[in-house]
Amino acid sequence: MITLIMNYRFSKFISYFFHPINFSILGAIIYFLFIPKYIFKTQEHTILLVIFLGTYIFPLILLYLLKKFKLIQSYHMSTIEERKFPTLLFISLTYIIGNWLFKSNIVDILALFYFSYGLGLVISYTLLYFKTKLSLHALAIGGLIGFSICFSYFYKINLLILLTVLFVLSGLISTSRLILKAHKLNEIVIGYAVGILTQIIVFFIYTTT
Repeated sequence: MITLIMNYRFSKFISYFFHPINFSILGAIIYFLFIPKYIFKTQEHTILLVIFLGTYIFPLILLYLLKKFKLIQSYHMSTIEERKFPTLLFISLTYIIGNWLFKSNIVDILALFYFSYGLGLVISYTLLYFKTKLSLHALAIGGLIGFSICFSYFYKINLLILLTVLFVLSGLISTSRLILKAHKLNEIVIGYAVGILTQIIVFFIYTTT
């Protein structure tokens, strides 16, 4: 019994600590940590600040207001109906951020990260009408893995250690969601696949056009 309680509490901690909302800024931090070309620190800090405000602070306020007015029951948006409106807003935010980064002509590859997340959310939103609630946690970590693979390939840098950590983390997150009974296995697998594949597809389109 104690082990079950500990596993449940740990899984809950993992689910909150690695909430999908955190992965947008995490992807940007990884990008600036490993990018081999020089970018002025003022530009880097400005980009990180805008991303932090646009993909973390604003959505956090939005989720708080939605919960306060009882439009959602929890920050994990457990039901299909709860997810529809927030997902549309998050799609808009990721597109706006991606478009702004792309037009800057400084961090094109980072812009692809947000376009891909936006595409993943579009797929997630579409599936809601087929009564399928894919795991946004899995989509988020899958997207970060897919981005890291594309990033590594584009700049010809070895990110094997980072990818190993992310794969281990993806297993931890997926297991936690199953323990909490927040998702079925197929919803996690679909979310994970969508997260990785959208990054690869958008990157392929960018590099071949």
